[in-house]
Amino acid sequence: MPSAFSPVRTVLFRLHWALGLTAGLVLALVGATGALMSYEEAITTFANRDRVEIAAPERASLAPSALAARIEAQRPGQRVAALTLSGETGRSIVPSAVARFARARAGGERPPSVYADPFDGTVLGPVRLEGFFGTVRALHRWLLLPGEGKGWGSTLTGAGALALLAFLGSGLYLRWPGRHGWRVWLRPNLARPGRARWWSLHAVAGTWLLPVYAVTALSGLWWSYDGYRAGATWLLTGQAPKERSEPRPAHRVSEDRNSDGVPAVDAAWADFSATRTSALATLTLPGPEAAAIRIRWHAPDAILRNEATYDARTGVPLSDQRATDTSLGQRIADNMLEVHRGRFFGAPAALLFCLAALALPGFFATGLTLFALRRRAGRRRTPGRAPRPAEASAGG
Repeated sequence: MPSAFSPVRTVLFRLHWALGLTAGLVLALVGATGALMSYEEAITTFANRDRVEIAAPERASLAPSALAARIEAQRPGQRVAALTLSGETGRSIVPSAVARFARARAGGERPPSVYADPFDGTVLGPVRLEGFFGTVRALHRWLLLPGEGKGWGSTLTGAGALALLAFLGSGLYLRWPGRHGWRVWLRPNLARPGRARWWSLHAVAGTWLLPVYAVTALSGLWWSYDGYRAGATWLLTGQAPKERSEPRPAHRVSEDRNSDGVPAVDAAWADFSATRTSALATLTLPGPEAAAIRIRWHAPDAILRNEATYDARTGVPLSDQRATDTSLGQRIADNMLEVHRGRFFGAPAALLFCLAALALPGFFATGLTLFALRRRAGRRRTPGRAPRPAEASAGG
C-alpha cells in the first residue's frame, strides 16, 4: 500500500492542487456551460412554444424545394442550407419546419434560423435563444477566444480535459492509504470540523462521479485534438476518420432534376419519407459542387442518429446507415456528442452527467477552500512539528 508520506504521494498531491488552481477555473466554466447545454433542445423548445408546432391542415406539406424557395422569398439575400422536417404523418398537431441559412460568405456570420409553416412556407419567426446558446457553445468549446475550433481556446479546453483525467488519477491515488473503510470512501462526513469536512465532501463526491468524469473527459478530447480523434476513431471502428469537406454556399435546390423532371432534393425526400418513419430529419441542401444530398434523422423516441445519402443530381439513393446495424464502436464514433452529454446511455444517465457538470464549479470552490485552509494551518504550525496522519489525509 502507498505510504501517506511517500515521495510519489507528495508529488501527486502538489500536482493535484497546482492543477486545481489553474485548470480548475477552466473546468468550472466548462462544467457550468456544459450543464446548460445538456438540455438546450428542451429549453429552446420551451422558449419557442408558440411557434414550434402548428395545426396540420387537410393538405400535403410542401416539397423541400418549394418550401426553401418560399422561405428565401421572405428572406431576400439569404439561402436555405438545411431544413429540419418531421417525418411523422397523420397528426393534428405537427412540428414546424426549421430553416438554417448558409453563411453570406466564407467566415461571415450565419443568419438566424427560422421556424416556418411546412404547408405554405410562411416564416413564423426566428429561433429564440439560438444566438444565446451559440455564445454558450463557443464559451464551452473554445472560451470565446479567436480561431474557434482551430485556435488556442480549443487547445486550452482540451488541456482542461487532460487535467480532469489527471485529477481523477491523482485523487484516486491520494485516497488509497489502505486504512479507509467503505463508509469513508462513499459517505461524506459533514460533522467533522474544519478542513476535514471540506476534504470529505470533495473526495467522496469525486469518488462517486469518477466514472462520469472519465467518460466526459475522454469524449471531450474528441473536439480538441485531431490526432486524438483519429486515434480514437481507429480504435473504435478500425478505420481512419472521414475527411470533412469544406462547406460550400447553398444554391437553389430546384436546379438539379431527375429524368422525370422532379428536383433531385424532392425525389430524395419522397423516397426517404416513403421508406422511413422519423421524428425529425435534417435535410442538407446540396451546394453547387456537392455529390450527395444528406439526410440525418432520428427514429421516434430514439437518441442515436441515422444517416441516408442520395445523389445530388438525380435523387437516387446512395447509402443508408442506421445505428442499429452498426457495431458498438461505430455507434459511439457517430454519436460522440451524445456520449459526451450522457444521452447515449439513457435519460437517467443524461441527468447524472448534467449534475456532474454542475458540480465542477463546486470542486473548484472546495479545492480552493482546502488550499486556503491548509496554507493558514501551515502558517500557524509550530516550526519543526510534523503533521499528524489525519492532517495529511485531510489536506488531500
